[in-house]
Amino acid sequence: MASAPQPTLPLFYNDLLPLNSRDHKTWRSKTFENARFLDGTHAIPLTVDEFVDAQRYFPIVFTAGENPLPIALMGLNEGVNTFIKEDGQLEEVYLPAYARRYPFMLAKLSPESEDLSLCFDPTAQIVGEFDEGNALFKEDGGASDHTNGILEFCQRFEESGQRTRMFMEELAKLDLLMDGEIAITQNDNPDKPFIYRGFRMIDEKKLRELPADKLADLNKNGLIMMIHAHLFSLNLMRALFARQVQQGKMPQPQAASSN
Repeated sequence: MASAPQPTLPLFYNDLLPLNSRDHKTWRSKTFENARFLDGTHAIPLTVDEFVDAQRYFPIVFTAGENPLPIALMGLNEGVNTFIKEDGQLEEVYLPAYARRYPFMLAKLSPESEDLSLCFDPTAQIVGEFDEGNALFKEDGGASDHTNGILEFCQRFEESGQRTRMFMEELAKLDLLMDGEIAITQNDNPDKPFIYRGFRMIDEKKLRELPADKLADLNKNGLIMMIHAHLFSLNLMRALFARQVQQGKMPQPQAASSN
């Protein structure tokens, strides 16, 4: 079984194999017993279609660098996820589609190919020759309803990714992103703030100063709602900080970073 090309594997994925009826005809897919694969991950990629749901639970910010992308913060520091319980279960919060599709994803089997194939990460250990679970293929070798459902979900995710890229291109065109910074102090140590940098956010001043026709366009194409969801979500930064304090997962003051 040849692995798909993987010069740089995405977050969570340790390996990728293309799913096919020749090698995996009798294989089944189980569900995760817990969310341990999220443990130690403080930021999860987010699509623009998820902003309204995600902003109720997490700060939504954008990555730094030349091609920023939206992420949901589940912790303010590298390696800290405040939403995984001690037993490995995820708290009752919105789980981004990026994580829900794992261990499956669509990927190119060769660099020159334009087609995407359904692949999976075998190290997740929920896809294999099990006695229990959902069959991936029918007896005649055709994809099962379960596999077709996974494929449809991954296709919708790719389409949402395209809309997300268009959203980011529009933000870049309007020059609405700025470097973010937040300083949070604790009552018992007000002189030593925790300073978080390494992310980008919407510049509210530039947003207010946009010409009326540009604002009308953002409103017409629905992007203004996504922008407001992002801005509203930033109020959760301090709530997330408080979760880390409560859980005893704080770094030294002035050594904080959300990137």
